[in-house]
Amino acid sequence: RMAAAPPSYCFVAFPPCSRDGLVVFGKNSARPRDEVQEVVYFAAAAHDPGSKVECTYIEIEQVPKTHAVVLSRPSWLWGAEMGANEHGVCVANEAVVTREPASESEALLGMDLVRLGLERGATAKEALDVIVALLEEHGQGGNYYEDGSSCHTFQSAFLIVDRNEAWILETSGKYWAAEKITEGVKCICNQLSLTTKIDAEHPELRNYVRSQGWWNGDSDFNFSEVFSLADDHLACCSGKESLEKQGGEVSAQAMIDILRDKDSGVCVDSESFLTTASIVSVLPQDPSFPCIHYFTGTPDPSRSIFKPFIFVDDVKLVPKVQSPSFGNDDPAKKIPRFQEKPDRRHELYKAHERARSLLENDQDKGQKLMRIMLDLEKQGLEAMEDILTRTEILDPAEVVDLFYDCVDTELKFFK
Repeated sequence: RMAAAPPSYCFVAFPPCSRDGLVVFGKNSARPRDEVQEVVYFAAAAHDPGSKVECTYIEIEQVPKTHAVVLSRPSWLWGAEMGANEHGVCVANEAVVTREPASESEALLGMDLVRLGLERGATAKEALDVIVALLEEHGQGGNYYEDGSSCHTFQSAFLIVDRNEAWILETSGKYWAAEKITEGVKCICNQLSLTTKIDAEHPELRNYVRSQGWWNGDSDFNFSEVFSLADDHLACCSGKESLEKQGGEVSAQAMIDILRDKDSGVCVDSESFLTTASIVSVLPQDPSFPCIHYFTGTPDPSRSIFKPFIFVDDVKLVPKVQSPSFGNDDPAKKIPRFQEKPDRRHELYKAHERARSLLENDQDKGQKLMRIMLDLEKQGLEAMEDILTRTEILDPAEVVDLFYDCVDTELKFFK
């Protein structure tokens, strides 16, 4: 049983650590090695009164209007590991273990809450309010993995970011605490990190932990100390130093470099877990500039490339990074769940897999391919840099098929 939470890493950098009025967000999603992540876009939508939305395991009330979102998600579930919405809000989650066992009964997954926060919140604080209200109403629980033989359950932590501020939200059951960040660098991983600086919390949080005998009310209230199983809640986040060393120059490229770093442990490649997808987002503090979100859509960022996405109306869909849909026949939707595992690989994933065997079997060819890929990525980064430094307003037509074209070019190189 994989009792340890997968060691994902999420980062955010604000000025003065990041460049020129930019907020830079990044996440490596560490998941079971063979799990496929897809990149999906859902347009903004209006919903009829009384309509419901079917999340991974349960159905909940829909809201009148949902924002446009782009998500990187394990392709068997409804929610997402990480993503962004049209208002420049980014959310990523972490599975965490606390002294309170996570519930096996099916409720909302932390990953469902990522998507719900993005669909319903136009600012980071709104997304946080959405997530904690849904936690209170529906709770969290259910299997985190597509595994019919055992149930892997976790509590959730979230990094919620917009152009102005970030919130670190950590939860145990329906109880939670949150810290607001507006400057410097912050990293969260698969352990609790909140200590005594708490800017918002569940109204009953302190009464609850007192009643459990976890806190006597006399000492400072330290969330990690109260909720962690062991004293492991401080040994986290090896990437934070690398970001701080950038000395005010954290950019998309710097964040990408950190996510690719295997030596630091940020880029996970272990027996049980792999970084199955990555995201980097650049959020200009000046709202007249667009936010730019880079997705890999493939495993292991050290041999994947980050491709830019910008929200515009009628953005072109990219079926080549979407997994096949099995509708109601999906083993993830039938009870008992996960009795078989369908092939969820999308076109880009398959091409990437073929290229990987080349990288492993023919070093010269492999290195040459990697150089071409990184050159392609660099062109994308430079084009985006240009968009963020020019004075005229972006013409949406210029970027409507941006992500589509990048994926298409990548596939051509693989062929």
